[in-house]
Order: sequence, then C-alpha cells, then structure tokens
Amino acid sequence: MKSFERFEGNRNWTAEESILLDQISRLAEEALAPRAAGYDERKEFPWKNIEDLRRIGLGGIFVPEEYGGAPVTYRCYLEVIRIISAACAATGIIFGTNSATAKPIIEFGSDEQKRRFLPRFAEGALGALAITEPHAGSDAANVRTKFRPDGNQIVIDGEKIFITTGDVADVVLLFGKWTEIEDSPNAVSAVLVEKGTPGFETLRLEKKMGTHASSTAALTFTDCRIPRQNLLGQPGDGMKIMLATLNKSRPSVGAQALGIASAAFEDMLEYTNARVQGGKPVVQHQANTFLMADLATELLSARLLLDHVGRLVDEGEKHISVEASMIKIKASDLAMRLTTEAVQMFGGHGYTREHRVERLMREAKITQIWEGTNQIQRQVIGRDLLAR
Repeated sequence: MKSFERFEGNRNWTAEESILLDQISRLAEEALAPRAAGYDERKEFPWKNIEDLRRIGLGGIFVPEEYGGAPVTYRCYLEVIRIISAACAATGIIFGTNSATAKPIIEFGSDEQKRRFLPRFAEGALGALAITEPHAGSDAANVRTKFRPDGNQIVIDGEKIFITTGDVADVVLLFGKWTEIEDSPNAVSAVLVEKGTPGFETLRLEKKMGTHASSTAALTFTDCRIPRQNLLGQPGDGMKIMLATLNKSRPSVGAQALGIASAAFEDMLEYTNARVQGGKPVVQHQANTFLMADLATELLSARLLLDHVGRLVDEGEKHISVEASMIKIKASDLAMRLTTEAVQMFGGHGYTREHRVERLMREAKITQIWEGTNQIQRQVIGRDLLAR
C-alpha cells in the first residue's frame, strides 16, 4: 500500500537503527513467526526465540553504554516491539516486560544497583514487573505486600498475581508497602528480588485465553529476605517509580497491539485478494472494500500516534501520561477490532487454527486489559480534559 510505504520511507532512522530494524525483521520472518503457532499450541515458553534475541544483543538496546548496552531511541525501541509482536505476540510481551523492569533501575537506581543489574539485562537476563495482587489490580495504591526493614535486610511477605515471566525472571521489580510508613499510597515502595531468593516461590501458572507462550505467574513471598541495598530509591518512592514505569510501558503495549493488528491486516489483505466469491475476489465486494479502507486508515493513524509518543520521549518530554494512555487505547481497541474483523472475513476458516487470525484475535484481547485497563486510561485522559 502506497500510504504505508510512504510512511515507512519518511521515518528517518539513523544508519545504525536501520541495520537493527532490518536484522529484527529478518529474524521475525525467518524464525519467530514460523515458531509462534507451535509455541502457542504447546503452551511452551519460547526459549529459542529468547536465545535468538540474546544472540543479536537485543537486550542492550535499552541499557546505557557504560553498562554494556547499545541504546537506541525510544521510538526505535517501540518499532522493535511492534515487529517482534507481529511475528510472535508472546515474545513481544516478554521483551517489553524486560524493558519495563530495567528502565526504572536506569532512572531511579543507585550507582551500585546499576553496576550490579544493568549488565545482566544487556546480556539477556529476564525481568518481571510485580504490581498486581488479588485485591489490587488497576488500584495499585492498595497493594498489601509488606516490606519490613530488619537491620541490613528487608523482609517481604505477600502475594502477586498475573505476573508476566514471573516464574522464569532473573530479576523481579516488586512493589509493596513499607511497614514503617503509615498504610497509605505514601507507603508504596519498590525492591529488586533475584531469582532463587529463599521465601520467593511460584504458586501457579495461569491458564489463559491467549499468549500461551508467555508465562503468567502467581508469586508468593514468605519471610523472604533481601539486602537493604535492593531497595529502589527510598521508602515511599514506589508510586513515583510505578507511574514513571507505566508511562513508558503503556506505549510498548500499544506497539504490541499494533504488531498484532498489522499481522491480522496483512493476512486479511492477502486472503481477500486471493479468495473468490460471487465471481470476484472477496475484497472487491463493496462492503468489504469499505471495511478494509476504514481499517487501513485506522492502522496508519495509530502508527503515526505511536511515532509521536516515541518522539516526545526522545525529545525529553517527561509528562506523557495522557499520550501514553491515548496510544494504549487506540492501538489495543484497534487490535481487537481488526482481529475480530479478520476472523469474520475468513469465515469458517478464521474460526479454526488453520489460519493465524484465530490466534491473533485471542492475543489481541489482553492488550485492552493489562498495564491498566482501557477504562482506567480513559479516566487519565478525562482528568486531563477536566483540569483544563
């Protein structure tokens, strides 16, 4: 499509970014996409995909050079997420979660924490972000996990649910409440818990609608002791850290959603041009032509918005919560609509696993839910409108 070709031709990537994106695109086409259905069917963590990403050093694209990374712009990072997610949404989620774990260490960590943890991420360590609890979902200020200082240690007691990669993560960024601060949002704090720490266990893996290759774990912490130096920031800094983290991770959810939507659109375009009904290709029936035109317009506009958010971050804008919510809503709602329409366009074939649109539809739904439901995102945007 000329409109998409024109958009791609005017993105002004640096030479290094162009090489990286070409490399990722080839890997996605040749390895990640062919494996995606099998991983989903077997509900198997995509270790081969993760090893491939490690092999090309992709973990370093969000780590500063002094800690072993080769950083790219945030806009380029979002494009990497989109490309990976179009090939395998589960792998895109895992990679995006890594960034969401590492970036708070970059922004809020001590020099010692940066030296200890960031080289591990550059080498491909896996991270997990642990906020949600049975009684605290989008209302994260009401977490009940407790952090009790005990000399040079912190004692953790609590439970987390719906934690992406929580069972295999090397480092977990965990949010809870500091017991020496009155129980309120001001008590929320953040710590780093390493794999294998006594008292830290996986309770179960969730059985989900989609993204089966991305593990989603319930975690428990029972008299779990970590060094005091694993406290990120100061006691009570948790809400500040959490909001900054979500403002950067919500656009990456938008990129994941647009990857899924892009894959569904390409499949639908190919199928409707090849499938003949009533003596002509399906796409030439006027109702279908109009639908495809609407979806193409929505897809291009969403990609432009994602680029806009990426540029804001790269230009140093700190207050992007409204734009982060906008792209999260726009992209995830489009992914759900587009994959649903793709299944419909494929007819009975779309409802079977003969074609990947069935899987894409299941994968799209989570993007409307996690990292704050779309209802919460609309509240964020609405508060900004009311304030003005």
